[in-house]
Amino acid sequence: MVEYHISPRDDAAEKIEYYIIENKLEPNAKIPSERDLCEMWGINRTTLRSAIKRLVSSGKLYNKKGSGTFVADYKIIIDLHSIITLSDINIRRNRLLIEVISTKITESNKHISKELHISLGTKVYEFIRLIKVDRDPICFETLYIPYDRFLDIDKYNLEEEVLYKVMENRYNTEISGGIRNVDISPINFVDADLLNVENNSAVYILDGVIFDKGNIPIIYMKSMLRPDKVKFSSSKIYKYRGVQA
Repeated sequence: MVEYHISPRDDAAEKIEYYIIENKLEPNAKIPSERDLCEMWGINRTTLRSAIKRLVSSGKLYNKKGSGTFVADYKIIIDLHSIITLSDINIRRNRLLIEVISTKITESNKHISKELHISLGTKVYEFIRLIKVDRDPICFETLYIPYDRFLDIDKYNLEEEVLYKVMENRYNTEISGGIRNVDISPINFVDADLLNVENNSAVYILDGVIFDKGNIPIIYMKSMLRPDKVKFSSSKIYKYRGVQA
């Protein structure tokens, strides 16, 4: 017979999840302090913090600097097979607030040049945007767009207008597909402040390239997303083809 032993951290995590269910805590409700939970269950602070960290990483809890730990809200689902950005999806649904942090014309570095298939030092537009849900920041994204092909695109209000629609209607450029990569990485203190998360906490890193119908890359984007606010879907329908014996 195989015996199963639950670790102290996992046991504490289960206790927290049961506490949330038993007390019917709604999203964004604050859970008791670490001290109160330790006294309630007779566990040490190190074990409890490890359990909370695990639940934060899995998106079930989130921390607010100087305020405590809270039950995570319902997550926005991002389909990895979709070429539409998080901000563009939700502008249509009128759910998000988009803030353009900065817009500038710069020269492409080695990485951007490689992703956009342009020469090193070619002019590109750089858009940095902060995306919020109910005034709570969830995503910090940087977009790079070829300057010569989309001349004066920085004149459009990309806090209100959908970027892809601007490209289609004003520049006769239709999107056909793209490539996305997802990773997890600790966030630095500057970006952590913008996303209202703890310094060095884990965030999703989503980067990718968008192509036009001629398979030419026209957008390189990199986003940092809070794991307590979003989750990824990768559903796809596959057709079965029988094989004759």
